[in-house]
Amino acid sequence: MTDRPYVWVVLLMAIGLVGAAPATAQIQIRDMELAERSDGEGYVLRVQATERIQAFSVPERPNDDAVVEWTLYDAAMGEDVDLPTGGPITRVETDTVDGHFTLRLHLNENEVIRTDAYRDGASDDLLLSLRSATQTAAGQIADDAARSAREIAESARERWRLDTIVIDPGHGGQDHGATANGVREKNIVLDVAQKLGGYLEEHLDVEVLYTRTDDTFIELEERGRFANEHGAKLFISIHANSAGSSRAYGTETFFLGPSKTESARRVMERENSVIRYEEDTDVYDEYDDQELVRATLTQSAYLRQSQDLAAQIENQFAERVNRRSRGVKQAPFYVLWGASMPAVLVEMGFLSNGSEANFLSSDQGQTYMASAIFRAVRDYKEQYERGMMPVAGE
Repeated sequence: MTDRPYVWVVLLMAIGLVGAAPATAQIQIRDMELAERSDGEGYVLRVQATERIQAFSVPERPNDDAVVEWTLYDAAMGEDVDLPTGGPITRVETDTVDGHFTLRLHLNENEVIRTDAYRDGASDDLLLSLRSATQTAAGQIADDAARSAREIAESARERWRLDTIVIDPGHGGQDHGATANGVREKNIVLDVAQKLGGYLEEHLDVEVLYTRTDDTFIELEERGRFANEHGAKLFISIHANSAGSSRAYGTETFFLGPSKTESARRVMERENSVIRYEEDTDVYDEYDDQELVRATLTQSAYLRQSQDLAAQIENQFAERVNRRSRGVKQAPFYVLWGASMPAVLVEMGFLSNGSEANFLSSDQGQTYMASAIFRAVRDYKEQYERGMMPVAGE
C-alpha cells in the first residue's frame, strides 16, 4: 500500500513515540456547554466529542482552590469551539501535552465549589459538575470537599491498582508452536508461565489468571478477551522463538504496533499463523493496517506502559540471566490486539539454537527466566502505583 508510511507516521505521532504533536489522530472536542444544574445547586459543563473519550482524570486543584484542572486523555480541541464562561467560571485556559487535553477553569474566589466528573448516562458526553455552597458553611464544606476528594482519589487508585495479571502461555493443544532440538514451545512456555504465576502470587499482592493451564489450544482473539473480561491490569504472553539458522539466539519482547524490522515481521507472521488451527478465521480479515492504527490509538494510554514493561523485562534477561537481549520491538500480534491494558509478548530464546533449547528446557533455565520476568513486573508495579494518576472511566 502506498499510503502505509503516512499511516504509521500518524500512528506514532498519536501514541507519543515521535515528538510532533498529533493533529488529526485524536478524538476532537466539538462543543462545550455550561448549564445550570436541575437542582439549582450549581452548574454542569457538558463536553461533546466526535467519538467516545475513553478516559479522563479526576478534577484536581493542584495549586489554587480557585483553579480546577481536568484532563481528557487522547483528545484535542476541535475548531470553532467556544470556551464557556459564566456562573462560577471567570476564565478558561486549555493546554495539550503529549496528546492529552487539559481544561483549566478559573473559578469565582468568593464561592465554594465542589467538582465531580462523570459520563452522561444517556450519551457519551462527559460532564463536569460545579456545585455551589453557602459561605456560612464554607469551613465545613471545605473539609467535606477535601475528604470527598481524598475518597474519590482513593477509590480511583483502588480501581486502577495493579491487582490482576493474566499470563498467556502461547500455543497449546494441536498447536505445538516452535519445535526444534526435541523441544516443543507449548510445553516450555506453560512451565515458565506457571513458575512466573507462582512467584507473582507469593511475593506480590496480585491475582494471577492463566489463559490456559494445560495442553489446550485457545484462540488468539479469545486470549485478549479473557483478560478484558477479568479486569486484568497486565497481560503477558510467553513464547519461544525459532529461526532457519541454528546460530540465531537471544530474547526479545514486543508490544503492539507496526513491524519496524524484517525480523520482527517474521516473528509476527509465525505467531499469527496459528489461526489456521481456529474454526473461524474470518474475524482476522478486519485486522489490517488501518484497523491496527485505530486499535493502537484506542490503547495509546497503555502503549507507553507496555513499552516500559518490555524494556524492564529485556533488562532483567540481560543483567540477571546473562541472556543476549535482541531488544524491545513492535509488531501487530493478534494476541495483543484485543487486550485493553498494558500488554507484552515475550520471546525467551530460540529453540532452533541447541544451547538455548537446552537452557529453556531445563528446570534451572525456566526458573531463571520466570524470576527475571517476575522482577520486571515487580519493579514495573512499584513504579506504576507510585506515580499513577487517579483516572475515571465508566
